Amino acid sequence: MSTPEIEPGRLFIGGQWRESSSGARTEVIDPSTGRVATTVAEADATDVDAAVRAAREAFERGRWAAMSGRERGRVLHRIAQLIRENADELTALESLDVGKPVSLCRPVDVETAADQYEYCAALAQTLDGAVRDTPLNAFAYTRRGPLGVVAAITPFNFPLILSSSKIGPALAAGNTVVHKPADETPLSALFMAGLFQRAGLPDGVVNVVTGAGPVAGEALLRHPGIDKVAFTGSTAIGRHAASVAGAALKPVTLELGGNAAHLLFEDADLDKAIGAVIKAFVFNTGQFCMGGPRLLVARPRYETVLGILAEAVPGVPVGDPRDPDTVVGPMAGERHLRKVEEYVDLACREGGRILCGGKRLELNGGYYYAPTVIADLSNDSRVVQEEIFGPVLTVQPFETEDEAVELANSTRYGLASGVQTADLTRAHRVADRLQAGIVWINDWAMLDPAVPFGGVKDSGFGREYGPEALASYTKTKSVVIAMN
Repeated sequence: MSTPEIEPGRLFIGGQWRESSSGARTEVIDPSTGRVATTVAEADATDVDAAVRAAREAFERGRWAAMSGRERGRVLHRIAQLIRENADELTALESLDVGKPVSLCRPVDVETAADQYEYCAALAQTLDGAVRDTPLNAFAYTRRGPLGVVAAITPFNFPLILSSSKIGPALAAGNTVVHKPADETPLSALFMAGLFQRAGLPDGVVNVVTGAGPVAGEALLRHPGIDKVAFTGSTAIGRHAASVAGAALKPVTLELGGNAAHLLFEDADLDKAIGAVIKAFVFNTGQFCMGGPRLLVARPRYETVLGILAEAVPGVPVGDPRDPDTVVGPMAGERHLRKVEEYVDLACREGGRILCGGKRLELNGGYYYAPTVIADLSNDSRVVQEEIFGPVLTVQPFETEDEAVELANSTRYGLASGVQTADLTRAHRVADRLQAGIVWINDWAMLDPAVPFGGVKDSGFGREYGPEALASYTKTKSVVIAMN
């Protein structure tokens, strides 16, 4: 698959492509080779201000917000159609930018983005209010409308999906958007800007500024013209984003770090369970905030499961993301690779037993790490308690259901969890007790735009997907008319 021609990395502001005010540019690295793929404009506070002003002007003119939900839905449908028509180009860009295997990128990343805009097209027609019965001598009703200008700040691991999960519902509600993609992975965001324009989105409704988080991202967070912040990224930066938004009394949605537990009970179907366990920790090279890096296994099955994993995991195909047979590609960058290496080294010092993997792979100069399984770590190990964000699985035994739940809930995160069991009653019971925004039973990563996800504890607050996401991009106004 060839890489498409990339719009020469300019900012997209007010419907126009432009260079940054400083003329500065930043390199985009192909993680499969470690070499420079292209460069993009590096925005500063002046560029962010221009983008916010363009979004504000587009909102105040009211052309987008004044459309009926059905009219906005037609544009969103057209965006979904264009994503599918340009699936080859988006797949190539996302694979080049992030190191995603093309075998997964098209059916997962590209199709999910199209599904999200399609779903939001339908949601756009649900923004109705309600008549409220009161004892007042009055007629009372509510109206729902857009918030205004939304700052969408997205991470490096799922650029296309996690931008659509914010931009889609924001547009459906009638808002305008300034999107700041991760500085490492901006290419699909720039390509999408062109698709938005072709779909008929009015100028200024979506603006894209590329650049460094501490500069462009910070300027966007602090800009007084922003009415809502939607952020996905690390817990540390999310906490900072929340403090800045809170100081300005702006609503914020945060989807942050995760360290999900995967509970495998004695009655689980091992053939299906092992497949789900491996998928949960190697999907997207482990760079998945809803991945399953902690496996908890019922004691009678513990050694059996360790043996199966030690034999099966080394057989997972690792290699060039452009190869259709590849399942695990490179890490997205050198710093992410070093972080994984540091955690595995720490696991060895903490008494962990490396069953397989545990090393960097020298492949074409890229940032590859072998899928790794570690046993015998205590629950207070940093490797168990902290988010590694790479293809690393820790395995711990449990004696009882209560202990399994206690171990699963023992970290500061609460984004996702999983349960492998043949007992449906147990599945419901355990799911109810797990402190997580989404719980999967007998599989992993079953996601759909209709099903909300998000975190508890240090994994954030607010929800993406579903009608819950649309609600977070609206404000409710009550109208009360005296009847005397």
